[in-house]
Amino acid sequence: MGAWSFIIANRRFLAFGVLLSLFSSFGQTYFIAMFSAELRGVFDLSHGDFGEIYAYATLASGATLIWLGRQIDHIDLRLYSAAVCVGLVVASVLMSVTSSVAMLGLAIFALRLTGQGLMSHTAITSMARYFHERRGLAIGLASTGHAAGEALLPFMAVTLIAALGWRETWMAVAAALALITVPLILWSLKGQAARHRRHLDHMAALHGAAVSAAPQWTRRDMLGDSRFYLLLPAVLAPSFILTGLFFHQVHLVASKGWSLTWFAAGFVVYAGATVAGSLGVGSFIDRVSATRLMRFHQLPLAAGLLVLAAFDAQPVMFVYLFLAGISTGANFTVVGAVWAELYGVAHLGAIRALTSALMVFSTALAPVTMGRMIDAGVSMEAIAVLSAIYAAAGMGLVAVAFRRR
Repeated sequence: MGAWSFIIANRRFLAFGVLLSLFSSFGQTYFIAMFSAELRGVFDLSHGDFGEIYAYATLASGATLIWLGRQIDHIDLRLYSAAVCVGLVVASVLMSVTSSVAMLGLAIFALRLTGQGLMSHTAITSMARYFHERRGLAIGLASTGHAAGEALLPFMAVTLIAALGWRETWMAVAAALALITVPLILWSLKGQAARHRRHLDHMAALHGAAVSAAPQWTRRDMLGDSRFYLLLPAVLAPSFILTGLFFHQVHLVASKGWSLTWFAAGFVVYAGATVAGSLGVGSFIDRVSATRLMRFHQLPLAAGLLVLAAFDAQPVMFVYLFLAGISTGANFTVVGAVWAELYGVAHLGAIRALTSALMVFSTALAPVTMGRMIDAGVSMEAIAVLSAIYAAAGMGLVAVAFRRR
């Protein structure tokens, strides 16, 4: 089946993946950070205080994701998705009425768990599980929701905060999610019962075959596989590096002498590159496999970091954001597919729950790690070079992993 025929035939379910990825934005760092000044002012928090609360809440959400994420293997996808959406609605309401530092931490925990964690996890796991022939394209399409959120929602947040106030903005988010998201998600899952039966028939055929092309590993089996540990540094590199750099983007812009307004506009370039990376790599995965592409997909990120370190001219920011976006989009798609290729889809929810939790942990540690380096006098150029070395080393370990049987 050609790409367009595939998209048309599966438009509802593909829309499900895009919508979940898009609405996960309300729990992403770049969106919550838009409310940083208001939250610090209301609760009299320093930058460090707010960073600590955010890190602890994110770590807790990652730990919880390990258990909640695996339930997608056992619960009907319609019920599971609806519960995740309702959870994000509750988290948004909680943020709008938060009245203490403890309550703020709980609200951030809930937003990170349901938004960044469970919505993204549900979108990518579902695409990888139910699409066997066009898995790469499906994951790539679903990942465009992340890019759409990065391009549209920061501007929306700034506009609404100015017009309504920060509490009212979160209440508006909750209302929109309740009135729009849940009905759309249930609409996009029409035919799920038949889809799941076809998936079960496919799994039964694999188990009945003399030689199965797709082994069905449990999470415990995966943890005994040395390849998993060799792949982890590369899997975590983009989320760690870019979360840290984006969190400290004001310092980066100031140290380079750039315009913060122009840098914010550059996120449109980043979002567009993310879409290009997701869709482009998705098509290649269906031809040559994710395991082959994983050796190379972080080359643009490493190159962008070296450009960032070497040059100070303002147009460099667009080169850096473009190359980083290509790798980010590729990473969504490649990592989403590689676990299914290596370990099968029978226990994919449990496997992705663990790896997603580790990525969440990395996003919690990155701002603190880079912040301490900045406090110690390390320049942003040096941090960029060290990050490029880390990305390159990760790709080297991937090559070693796939030399092993």
